[in-house]
Parts: sequence; C-alpha cells; structure tokens
Amino acid sequence: MTRMERRTRVLVVAIVVSFIAFLDGAVINVALPSIEAELGGGLALQQWAVDAYLLTLGSLILLAGSLSDSFGRLRIIRIGLYGFAATSVLCAMAPDGLVFVIGRALQGAAGALLVPSSLALIIATFPAAAQGKAIGRWTAWTTAAFLIGPLLGGALVDLVSWRLVFWINLVPIAFALVFMRALGRDEPNPARERIDWLGAGLGVVGLGGTVFALIEQGRFGWSSPVVFVPLVVGIVAFAVFLWWERRAPQPMLPLSLFRARNFAAGNLATLFIYAALSLGTFAIAIFLQEFAGFSATLAGLATLPPTIMIVFLGSWFGGLSSRFGPRIFMTFGPLTAAIGYLLTLTVTDDVAYWTQLLPGIVVMGLGMAMTVAPLTSAILGAVDPARAGIGSAVNNAVARIAGLVAIASIGVIVGTRLDVEGFHRAAIATAAFLVIGGVVSWIGIRNPARAPMPSEAAPARD
Repeated sequence: MTRMERRTRVLVVAIVVSFIAFLDGAVINVALPSIEAELGGGLALQQWAVDAYLLTLGSLILLAGSLSDSFGRLRIIRIGLYGFAATSVLCAMAPDGLVFVIGRALQGAAGALLVPSSLALIIATFPAAAQGKAIGRWTAWTTAAFLIGPLLGGALVDLVSWRLVFWINLVPIAFALVFMRALGRDEPNPARERIDWLGAGLGVVGLGGTVFALIEQGRFGWSSPVVFVPLVVGIVAFAVFLWWERRAPQPMLPLSLFRARNFAAGNLATLFIYAALSLGTFAIAIFLQEFAGFSATLAGLATLPPTIMIVFLGSWFGGLSSRFGPRIFMTFGPLTAAIGYLLTLTVTDDVAYWTQLLPGIVVMGLGMAMTVAPLTSAILGAVDPARAGIGSAVNNAVARIAGLVAIASIGVIVGTRLDVEGFHRAAIATAAFLVIGGVVSWIGIRNPARAPMPSEAAPARD
C-alpha cells in the first residue's frame, strides 16, 4: 500500500467511525415518542434515552483520547466499533425501558472511543501541511450525519419501527471493520502516560448523580432520599474531581488550559450555547410529535433548517471571523438565536408550523451559523498548536455535558408534559441560555491581534 493509499483509507475510516457516533445522536430525538409509546416511562424515559448516551460519552471522551494515545488509535477504534455494534443490538432488542437506558449508556461509552481516536488517527497519519485539508473533509462529511439523521430516523420510525434506528448501525460498522483490515495493527506506545482512571470515575459519578437527581425529581421530589442523596454525591464527586485534576500527575482534564482567557471564556460560552441548542432541539422535536401530531419524518424535516444553515453559512461566517475577530459573532450570534426562540412564543393550541414556528427556527439557525465556527476558532486559537487535540476534546466534552444537563433539567422547566405552556417555558429558558452565552462572549472573548496585510506593512527605507 502506498503512502497516499494509506492516507485515503485512514481518512475514510475516520469519517465512517465518527459518522456512526454523530448519526446516532442526530437520529434519537425524532424516535423518542415512538420509543416511549412502546416502552412507557413518559418524559423521564425520553430524557434518559438521550442523557444516558451523553453521560458516558461526555464524561469518557477525554479518557478515550488518553487511551488512544497510549494503546494505539486503530486498536481503540476497533474496540469502540465492536462495542457500538453490541450495544446497538442491545438497544434494538430492549424489552423494557431499563434495559434500553442501560444499552444507551453503554453505547455512549463505546461512542466515546470513536471520535477522538478518529481525529488522532488523522493527525498521526497526515503531515502537518495536509492535516488542515484532511480535517476539513472529515468535518464536511461528518456534518452530513446531522442532515441525514433526522430524516433517516423519521423514515425508519414511520415505515418500520424505532428499533431499526439501532439495527441500521451494524451496516457502517461492518464496512469500517472490513475496510480497516488493510491498515494492519498499531502497537501500544511504550512511553505512554499514566491513565487518569480516578479522574474518569469521579467525572462519571459527579455527572451521573447530578443528572439522576434532575431527571427523577419530577417523580420523587427534591426532598426524597432517592433524589437528594445522588445529588449530594454528584456535587461532592465533581468537587473532588476538580481537586484531583489540579494535583494528578497526568490529569484527564488539564486545568492549565483554562489560564488562556479565550479558552476559558469560550468554553463557558459553549456551556450555555450548547445547553440552549440541546434543550431547544429536544423540546421542538417532542412538541411537534406529541402535541402537534407530526409524524417522525415530518418532525425531522421541520427541525432541519438550522442544520442546513450551519452547513452552508458556517464557513462564510468563519471567514468573516478570521477577518474581524470572533467576539462580535460569538456575541450577536447567540442573541440572534435567542430572538428566534422568542419568536416561537406565538405558538398556540392550533399549531401552525409555517407561521408560528418556521420563522423563529430560521432566525435561530442564522444565529447558530453565525456562532459555531467563530466559537471553535476562538477556543482552538487560544491554545498552543501542540495541544490543539486536547483543547478540542475539552470543548467537545463541555458541549456534550451542556446538552446532558440541559435535557436532564427539562422536567424542572416544563413539568411532566410538553404542551403549549410547557413549550413556551422551554423556549424562554433556551433564549435565556443563549443571551447568557452572548454576554459571556462579549465580556470574556478578546480578538487576537491581526497580522498586518502586505499593503499595511511599513514601506522599505531607501
């Protein structure tokens, strides 16, 4: 195999394995009402169906990056693929809600092994001069998962069953495993650093206890030991996690990264912006199906405009951000998206999608397209290029955890049912998160110094 052939094969593998993980996250929202209708469990099951996956994915993705560096990218990807296949079968065959949620949690753990390993494989295979182009192709193709996901999920749910949403994962997994054979095997890194198992465990307990309390408080109440004890354990575990990460010899989360102003402010903005994005998308998808009577396919189509706008306008706003700095886009992008969600407050019991929801969804999409690329460039531009991988992984984990906590909190915000009143509360909360994200960006982000253009350079002296 020539060097060029190997690079091409590596890029295809990286795209396919990441596509698998991203597709599963994009498909699930439109399948939730059908899953709940068959397995029961109400809004709590719908929350757990999303959050069980995000819990393990978000808390283990940094650990997975360390495992990839230590034991070999191809080895970790293969383990992740076999794990994702097995857990997809478990979800597809789940006889009840408990087994399904356990399957989703295990699936998130397997998914955590795929994304950082695929990017690390690209970095390890492509020379520095070609990495930008390779990562650009990876980004373009994996973004397609967010376009295809709602449509594919809706069609499978409407035409066959929600269970096929998980069976279908086996096709790209089989392709990836076969296609990877020609790449051989990689050896463990003899100079590998110590894995931060304690940090990973504390992170899972901290997030798990908090999320359990937020989801189950609607059923048991805040004063119940079933809710109060996990909440206290979660908060204490998270505090110990931060203490340990400051002292660990090889921490899973290098807190020193947050000394860079734009990295710290950018991740704080990410926390609010992606919490809003997850909360708003979840609320719209459930509301359209359970209250407005949309089919899963129509709900997927109805929520597609923001993704299309991010795909087609994101790079343009990214270019503008390079010229004018990210601060203005990271400020006015979330504020624009907030206006979009406030426009959806015109929704009444007689839901009229074209006049009551679509205008707000389009404005929200414009705001998110204005935000995403500048946010990423501001965060990665704040860290040393040699640490761009861990910087990206931290930001990815923050975004996933933000979505995790936001969806866990939806019962606190809307109650037990997403009717019109509940949807209004969700839209207001989403807009509030976005406004906070914009304000954090305006206060915290600083535009990097712009290199002078050739025409601006000082004239040569005679």
